[in-house]
Amino acid sequence: MPASKSNSTDPLERERAHLSSSRAALRAMREDAEALDIRDVAASWVTAEILHHQIELRIKALADMSHTPLFFGRLDYVHHPAGNRFYIGRRHVHDGGGDPMVIDWRAPVSQPFYRASRRDPQDVALRRRFGYTGGELTAYEDEHLTDPAEADATSALLQAEIERPRVGPMRDIVATIQPEQDEIVRAGIGGTVCVQGAPGTGKTAVGLHRVAYLLFAHRERLARTGTLVIGPNASFLQYIEQVLPALGEIGIKQATVDDLVAHVPVKGTDTATAARIKGDARMAQVLRKAVRSGIRMPVEPVVVVRGSRRWRVPAYELEELVREMMERDIRYGAARDALPQRIAHAVLVRMEQSGEAPDDRVQDAVARNAAVKAAVKEVWPPVDPAKTVLRMLSDPEFLAACADGILTPEEQKEILWSKPARGLASARWSAADTVLVDEAADLVQRTHSLGHVVLDEAQDLSPMQYRAVGRRCSTGSATVLGDIAQGTTPWATASWEEALTHLGKPGAQVEELTRGFRVPRSVIAYASRLLPAIAPGLNEATSVRDSPGDFSVEQVTDLDAAVIAACQAALRNEGSVGLIAADARIPALTDALAQAGLSHLAPGDETTAEARLTLVPATLAKGLEYDYVVLDEPAAVVDGEPDERTGLRRLYVALTRAVSGLAVVHSAPLPEELAPEDPAAW
Repeated sequence: MPASKSNSTDPLERERAHLSSSRAALRAMREDAEALDIRDVAASWVTAEILHHQIELRIKALADMSHTPLFFGRLDYVHHPAGNRFYIGRRHVHDGGGDPMVIDWRAPVSQPFYRASRRDPQDVALRRRFGYTGGELTAYEDEHLTDPAEADATSALLQAEIERPRVGPMRDIVATIQPEQDEIVRAGIGGTVCVQGAPGTGKTAVGLHRVAYLLFAHRERLARTGTLVIGPNASFLQYIEQVLPALGEIGIKQATVDDLVAHVPVKGTDTATAARIKGDARMAQVLRKAVRSGIRMPVEPVVVVRGSRRWRVPAYELEELVREMMERDIRYGAARDALPQRIAHAVLVRMEQSGEAPDDRVQDAVARNAAVKAAVKEVWPPVDPAKTVLRMLSDPEFLAACADGILTPEEQKEILWSKPARGLASARWSAADTVLVDEAADLVQRTHSLGHVVLDEAQDLSPMQYRAVGRRCSTGSATVLGDIAQGTTPWATASWEEALTHLGKPGAQVEELTRGFRVPRSVIAYASRLLPAIAPGLNEATSVRDSPGDFSVEQVTDLDAAVIAACQAALRNEGSVGLIAADARIPALTDALAQAGLSHLAPGDETTAEARLTLVPATLAKGLEYDYVVLDEPAAVVDGEPDERTGLRRLYVALTRAVSGLAVVHSAPLPEELAPEDPAAW
């Protein structure tokens, strides 16, 4: 690592000089990329477009974000073949001679920054952490890992970075990744990893950093096969969208499950019972029967006329071919494409037996013969996935035939549309119906598989939604993130083993994160009182943080006025404020905030607006976090769900969004799990 030129004897000034030199080197790298001339390199306009796009991405990735530290740490090795000193940062930076000035955090040489300890120094003599204020390097802190005289101590800079107030979208945690998180981030691409993470353990950040790491370690492979980040809703995706660009990874696609299966427009809704049945894995069997319901055994032979000769394939032989295709269990469309060739092959056998010598061109011509095409259409007709699902949900007799022995008559009645659609244009599809259409589409034609998929808030998916995601990584791997205790849908998964089986990744590695870094200890302890009722098999989360005085529970008579006062108090602190309330309470609170002159945002708007207060419906709170949270009327949050257990899980989510402080304000009695024995205890 080349040393930056500085005559100062002040270590902080020398580090600032290296930062300045590194930023200059990054600007030079970007200028070199901008100056690239591909006019005489590209052989065609297609190649030129591809190269031009790659150069544009390279230029974007080399952007210097002034308020984002270029490097956040330094490693001084005792012995290392590549050098003794390495600055660890978000991306690689080299000088004009190609010598590295900043090492990418994902490189093998950087790994000890996250995992080295006094017990296992990994040849590191000194680990230095840097502190920044507004992009300016203002402090550093050293750990001498090989010095037996230096006692273990929690890094003050590390703690300050974890607790730093945050306004706007989610930030990366690259400077604060913990050893247990780093093991998940750097797990190999060959297998799927499932992370059960309690609130505040950083599971979402771990998943995003894992994508960045895999792109670093397997860039060529993933550039060819693709990556995808799947989140629960658009607000959540907006919240996390700046993390990967901050790590130099541009253009990673993000989507919700609804986006993936948007084959038909959603115009209707289901009852909770109907949605649960439609999301049941048994629906895959029903759809398989529906898709194959049109297959008919041939009753007439196929007669192919070529020149003066007629070649006849009898019905019984055609039936053998059809049954063989059915038994091979290949996709409906692939079988339909193969059947003409199988019939043509039977004709060619007869030609050869008669002394002719046909070749592949003759077989292709026979497969395109009108008589062969007509026979295939009769016995193996084309299938439109949407029309098949439409018929299944509109026609009681057809559904009964497809669901016989799979769904009960009562379940069949529950999922039938009350007003059968006359056609695709008039169909009032629900979100659960679109997943059925996606399943049917895959039964007809294989869904394209990506190299790696990150699935966040996975505990809320139905079995059929897991199958939809699994199709997108059937030949690749996945990182599954979630918390069983935060499952708030009627079909929320009961165990990761079950979920991974539906995903098509049975036996995948399951890691559990229970040590929280963001949620204060008093807050997570209070929320954990709900665990015996909502997820009795989970370990209780712990927290490395303790924020005394920032947690309160207050019962009031004038709820709206007390909530406004709590928001005003929270806004006196630095950082973001989230007012979380039951969805039914949002209109009243909107009016109350307006009357109090408090401007506020909706979830997801934090990326573009400067206001610090966000009014969050409880149903959209999952995955978000705020420095201070005001929780309005917990009983209303519970009552807003179809059953008490789901309501308590929704409340658990709302309680654990706070980073620095939580104020619970209520007028109705608290759920018994949270009510204090002594009302004066709070």
